[in-house]
Amino acid sequence: MDDALQLMCSKIRLDRDKGEGQLKELLQAGNGVAESLQSDLLKLLDSDLSWEKNLGGLNGCKVVISGKRCDEDFADAVVSQCLKLLLDEEPRVRFAVGDVLGMLCSWLGPRVYVATRDVVLQTIRENLTRDFVNLRLTEEEMSKLSTALSSATSDSTAIEASQPGTPAAEQILHDTAGWKALESSMKCLSAMVKGCGVRFDSYIDQEFLDLIYVALTHVNRFVRETAFLLCGSLVMGSAGELEDSSLTPSAGGGETAAKPSSGGDSGSAGSNAGNIFSRGLGLEFAAHLAKGLSDNWSQVRWAASVATRSFMLNVSDVALRAEYLKMLLPRMCLNRYYVAEGVRIYSQESWRRIVGEQGCTLVMQHMDDMVQFYVSESRADNHAVREAACSCIAELGSKIDADAVRPHVSSALLPALIDCFRDDSWPVRDAACIASGNFVKCFPDECKPSLPVLYELFLANLSDNIPSVRQGAATAVSSVANVYGEEAIDFLCSTAKTRLEAVKEQADESKKYSSLESGPATFGVVKQAHDNDMALHENQQMYSCGSLAPKMGRGGQVHEGGCSGASKFRRPAEPWELGDGCIHLVAELCAIKAAQVKATALLPCVADACRVRHYTHHFAFIESMCKVLPGIAKSLGKRPFKQHLESFLPSLFYALDGGNMLASAAAAECLYSLAHYLGPTILRGRVEQLDPNLLDSLNRVLGQRAM
Repeated sequence: MDDALQLMCSKIRLDRDKGEGQLKELLQAGNGVAESLQSDLLKLLDSDLSWEKNLGGLNGCKVVISGKRCDEDFADAVVSQCLKLLLDEEPRVRFAVGDVLGMLCSWLGPRVYVATRDVVLQTIRENLTRDFVNLRLTEEEMSKLSTALSSATSDSTAIEASQPGTPAAEQILHDTAGWKALESSMKCLSAMVKGCGVRFDSYIDQEFLDLIYVALTHVNRFVRETAFLLCGSLVMGSAGELEDSSLTPSAGGGETAAKPSSGGDSGSAGSNAGNIFSRGLGLEFAAHLAKGLSDNWSQVRWAASVATRSFMLNVSDVALRAEYLKMLLPRMCLNRYYVAEGVRIYSQESWRRIVGEQGCTLVMQHMDDMVQFYVSESRADNHAVREAACSCIAELGSKIDADAVRPHVSSALLPALIDCFRDDSWPVRDAACIASGNFVKCFPDECKPSLPVLYELFLANLSDNIPSVRQGAATAVSSVANVYGEEAIDFLCSTAKTRLEAVKEQADESKKYSSLESGPATFGVVKQAHDNDMALHENQQMYSCGSLAPKMGRGGQVHEGGCSGASKFRRPAEPWELGDGCIHLVAELCAIKAAQVKATALLPCVADACRVRHYTHHFAFIESMCKVLPGIAKSLGKRPFKQHLESFLPSLFYALDGGNMLASAAAAECLYSLAHYLGPTILRGRVEQLDPNLLDSLNRVLGQRAM
């Protein structure tokens, strides 16, 4: 036993885990070690000892309590020692204290909470705020503050942040300095609530909830996250989901007796105590959940989503459920499209479990609230939220009855999308573009007055620096052609022809490297010189693509920072990008029966543009052609397409053997798809007619995959 305890007090995590395993084996074997072990563990809980010994003692207590190898006298002594360690400097010790008290609450019920609540709740109250004027920072906090100051955007900001008590200093400290025992005390309270389960219900009063509500709006995101997880514990406890089925050990420590009562005379609840699902407490609780579901930080959204699911699944009163849904439904719906995968997947499952098959019906019932919330979120500082709002607006047009959405299109939804169309963040622009195309298809009359503005924005996205944005824009523009017919088709075909013909005006990047000969034969050398040009890759501004801070302005606003999608850093489109978007547009137009004749006439322009190869990114241009060509063939049919096949073959084989892996893979896939659609014999005949030397390359592609 001494060896096991020694391992549990080690500084190394693996040793502590090994010691815990040995201790479990000793307790299972029996041999009367339980009583002596309890005495040794209590000695390790002395606050004057090192944190390793304290942590080892607490972990040992968890093993003993979970194994039902102790009596209530031991439990009372552990509670007394835990209160002394609740404010320990080592966070691992403080978190272990919470785990132990939670297990004791599961065993002994609320009397453990009653014995500790004054200390725990007072610790939370004292640490919810910090005195920034008389604040004394630790060395670690000073280091973090120094790092934050070094990254200040201007000298004036740095000077202000260096002065205690100023707003800039407080904001930096909110993000860098710790909050003492606040988080661990919140987790301790959460563990005790979980342990008590439904027996904790009588201790929920307005004073208790008010303290939690302060933490829910705390400036530090980790505190808010912990507070919402605590709310989830409260809800599950009130619903009886956390009721522990274990039996209480007898005084002897070996056998089991009946479960104790839920509190007895250990303490009395407040006079305003009540169930969290009641209207008196539930409305304010739901309002705070709604704020958490809209929090700027993903971890907080997830914690609020957990509490919201448990809350809504246990509301049985129909009238109350309707009141809660009015606040929660729009936020639950939007989080199904949130960029953070954990939040998105959890919210999708919550939606299925809470609303079931009534989703569309509930959305129509709360349409005004849904629209108002979506529009407000489309103007949020967080670009990920704006993107999700655009996706939700698109969903209204595609899944909800048109008559229910129509009154809000021209007055609210379409203006919100147009605003997002000009966003700094390219995912927001892409989502707004796709949503706008969907709205044009579903509400043509309401969208027609805005068509001039939409044309301008669609064509801007069609030439965006981001390839996926260009593809999305082509799909959205095809909806315009489908709805508005010949007039729109003529305009789009004319624009596509002009842009495709302008590819030959693309600047020759090899001019920078004048010592090299110009011409196709030296392209590989030019590209190598371009890629190794240190001026292109050094001393450039760095951006944090993972940050959700409000660095990307909405609606064309310009903010400092952001990533490659920020309009401040979005360069004007180059001619090849204008043409690249039109390749996708031609493919979309070929799929529209009314536009096929005019779209087919553009195929020679596409083929000619693919022969322009003097610029660095021409492989990307040809790659786009390779990706859409099989779809064009299927849209037009075999006979009409074969009239244009030979004009694309030189570019296909150039990409296949050109040394660019992406373009080569796209060309190989294109040739295989064409052979599968037209027939390998026909394709071989056309290739042989063009150049017999290319047959070896074609046979290599077709031989790699069984036809």
